[in-house]
This record gives sequence, structure tokens and C-alpha cells, in this order.
Amino acid sequence: MIEQDTIRLLRECDAGIKMGVTSIDDVLSYVSNDNLRQDLIRCKNSHIILEEEIQCLLAKYHDYGKEPDLMAKGMSWLKTNVKLVLNESDHTIASLMTDGCNMGIKSLHQYLNEYQAADETSKDIAKRLIHLEESLVKDVQEYL
Repeated sequence: MIEQDTIRLLRECDAGIKMGVTSIDDVLSYVSNDNLRQDLIRCKNSHIILEEEIQCLLAKYHDYGKEPDLMAKGMSWLKTNVKLVLNESDHTIASLMTDGCNMGIKSLHQYLNEYQAADETSKDIAKRLIHLEESLVKDVQEYL
């Protein structure tokens, strides 16, 4: 049970990171404020470092991770592009990032509750990912 929950939690973190990195990539070309751009790039780089750690752990279990749900990914892309076409601003980007981070935080807490038998290392990764998401929400607040 511990191994199954560990793998499942790591896979959900993996999918969430991939979704977050893609979302940041989707908006970076629209950002006008250099500080906001740096906040987003810093967050993206932190996600990538955590992703590498997850991939190493998953490899020990002979697992390759998980791609984000295609429907969720498509809806996110559509929402991002429609909102940015209607209002290409740092405010819109901050709002999109806040919404995405809040959904990620909620999901990660649900997965921590669902996969309680996961090992402490994978739980720590999920908590660090939650912290990254919370930090980005805080960083972008001034652009809302």
C-alpha cells in the first residue's frame, strides 16, 4: 500500500508540475512587467527542479510519471488564450496564474489526503509543490 500510494502521489505531483510549467510558458510572451516575468520564470525553474527530483524517485519504481489530463490541459489553454485575446495585460496573467495555482493547491491537498500511506519523501515533495504554488499566488497579488 505504501508503494502504491507513493507512486500515485508522485504521479499527481508530476502531472501538476507539467501543467504549471505549460501554463507559465503559455503566458510568458504576453507579460509586460519585468518583475512579473522574473517571478514566473523563477517559479517555472523551481518547478523544473522539483520535476527532476520526482522523475528520479519514479524511476526507482520503474514508473515514468503522468501527463496532465488532456481535457484539463485543453480547457486551460483555451481559457488562457481567450482571456488574453480579450485583455492582454499583466492583471489578466496574474488572475490566470492565481486561479491555476489555487486549483493546484486544492488538488494537491486532496491527493495528500487520498494517498495517506505514501512515504514521507513523496509527501514532502507535494508539500513543497504546494508551497511553490502559494508563493506564486503571493508574488502576483500586486498585479491583480
